[in-house]
Amino acid sequence: MSTKHLVAWAATFIVLLVIDMLWLGVVAKNMYQQAMGDLMSPEPRLAFAAVFYLLYPVGLLIFAILPGIEAQSITRAAVLGGLFGLFCYATYDLTNLAVIRNWPLALSFIDIAWGTLVSGVAAAAGAMALRWFAGR
Repeated sequence: MSTKHLVAWAATFIVLLVIDMLWLGVVAKNMYQQAMGDLMSPEPRLAFAAVFYLLYPVGLLIFAILPGIEAQSITRAAVLGGLFGLFCYATYDLTNLAVIRNWPLALSFIDIAWGTLVSGVAAAAGAMALRWFAGR
């Protein structure tokens, strides 16, 4: 991974982590707790969360940010990032609906929408960072 890719990954990572922590820890915390009930762990397993937050921006870099930069379009990076989020979060939520008894349908719709939004925003941030770094 080159320095410019590392800069894009870092910007994506930071934006994703900060926005998602605000969402999960403040804005939607009670909603998730009420919807998931006993399914939700009393304490997050931070090692697994860390793996997600380290890997997910790599996917955004490969499938959204680099194609967006190649097309010279932050908007394209954001749209592709949103689509990446839609597919990833839908895979998670639809699988849960398929195999977990009483998985809350409404939570899945909200989670998929959230994943689409946060992924698009994080990809746009990564693309802006990459554009800024390349223009230095």
